Amino acid sequence: MDLLCFENSETECRAYPDPALLEDDRVLKNLLMSEERFAPRSSYFQCVQKDISPAMRKIVAEWMFEVCEEQKCQEEVFPLSMNYVDRFLSVCEIKKAQLQLLGTACLLLASKLREPRPLSAEVLVFYTDNSVTLDDLWSWEQLVVSKLKWELSAVTPGDFLLHILRRLPVDQQAWDSMMIRRHAKTFISLSAREYKFAMYTPSIIAAASIAAALHGLDWTGKSGFTLPLLLDELTRITSVEPDYLQDCLQQIEEMLAEMRGGGSHPVDPAATSSTVSSAPQQRPLGDQNSSQDKILEHEKAGTPTDVRDVHF
Repeated sequence: MDLLCFENSETECRAYPDPALLEDDRVLKNLLMSEERFAPRSSYFQCVQKDISPAMRKIVAEWMFEVCEEQKCQEEVFPLSMNYVDRFLSVCEIKKAQLQLLGTACLLLASKLREPRPLSAEVLVFYTDNSVTLDDLWSWEQLVVSKLKWELSAVTPGDFLLHILRRLPVDQQAWDSMMIRRHAKTFISLSAREYKFAMYTPSIIAAASIAAALHGLDWTGKSGFTLPLLLDELTRITSVEPDYLQDCLQQIEEMLAEMRGGGSHPVDPAATSSTVSSAPQQRPLGDQNSSQDKILEHEKAGTPTDVRDVHF
């Protein structure tokens, strides 16, 4: 089929946000009512899993994130795939050698749901350095959907992003509005790699990410809309507990401080300055002795995080 002169077969054309849906409170209410249904049990490392640890989950999550980056996946793919990982680990015990296989199967499923052109099984096997076979991947794909009871259209923090921003006094047409969304999406992706954020609902993570982005870009200072007032407004919009929202915001800022080498000192959400003034920068992966350094840094090689770091 011939393409028209303005069509491009190599780029995706995404639908514009529908104002009628964004401004309808019923849509936001339905999202808030549905999110608990897709929540994992945050204590599954104590109750279900015996052979894997949060550090192992983080290594695999870092690898999954880098695969999504290299393949230029839509930003919804990675948080959705981590939702599948957490929900699966909440109900099914696995061995540590199977963790990367689980992550690969969840990436495959999430890309099928959110991508116009999903990641192929062959590409994903390549990124594992052929440590898994196609038959293994297809078998685990079936296992994952069965354990999740075929409920794959999970609510993620990104689903709340535009709904919340639409209800804040933020100029949706301004240039910095795009920066706010970009930073908030970055914080959502970073939080998906950390097990400690599994205890928060998607709406709390989305609201805290928006607060971190607005405060970090000094929107609170320029607009006169102070951070405590912003948190109160986010609490009203999402109907979440104020303490949970403030705690999640503090966790995001502590996470960014650790990534920048700033330590893990508590950050007061009401402080006038913030550690989230810009999106975090990743550093090349060097020869490190600690697994924590391997998790936080990128590899310069053609493939993402060294698969040897994933093969526990």
